[in-house]
Amino acid sequence: MFHSLEPEVAGGFGQNTILDNSTHPPIVRRLHYELDGWLGDDLLESFPCYIITDRLRTLIEEVGATGYAFDSVEVTTSEQFRQLYPDRQIPRFWWLKVTGKAGVDDFGMSSEDCLVVSDRMFTAMMDNCQLDNCDEI
Repeated sequence: MFHSLEPEVAGGFGQNTILDNSTHPPIVRRLHYELDGWLGDDLLESFPCYIITDRLRTLIEEVGATGYAFDSVEVTTSEQFRQLYPDRQIPRFWWLKVTGKAGVDDFGMSSEDCLVVSDRMFTAMMDNCQLDNCDEI
């Protein structure tokens, strides 16, 4: 069994993102994610990219998941974020690059460009991470 997820969108591409939007989905070469308002989920999205907290990265490694790679991401906060959450500390984030095949690997992308995770990964994430604003579609 597999689950299609629509993670929290807590911001978007920052000015240091390098992407080629001549294709669909765009090819992101360098990711800068700027938080505008983050509700605390361990998995965030800005199409076509996903970022995760250190907590979720550790879980993915412990599960021995398939279909992903990690890369660095620059995460900053906008003026709006700083006004909304003046004392909030943000954790370390990682760029979760989905490389697997949906319906086969633990992480994959559907033909509709949705994140698809295996049941075992979904269960581990739900049991160990905050995903209150991530919808199953």
